[in-house]
Amino acid sequence: MADKLRATQQLEQLQARYVGTGHADTTKLYQPLFPPHRIPKDTYASYIGHPPLLEYMSVATGEPMAKMRTRFIEKMIQPVGKPPEKED
Repeated sequence: MADKLRATQQLEQLQARYVGTGHADTTKLYQPLFPPHRIPKDTYASYIGHPPLLEYMSVATGEPMAKMRTRFIEKMIQPVGKPPEKED
């Protein structure tokens, strides 16, 4: 019993010290699907910011670079997950 209490206290200390570690009230909507939630956005920003990489992606998919750039920007704007439907 003492081990469980000690583990709980250590978890609370870590949550107080580091922002974003979550807590009991955190829902899946606000918890990122990827460990750092910025990974997909950073990846798309890298594709957009490096023209040779964007050109490679557009050749691989067979679509124009402008269309690929627009698609990546739209994906950067979208949130990680869709919010749950509200019940009336």
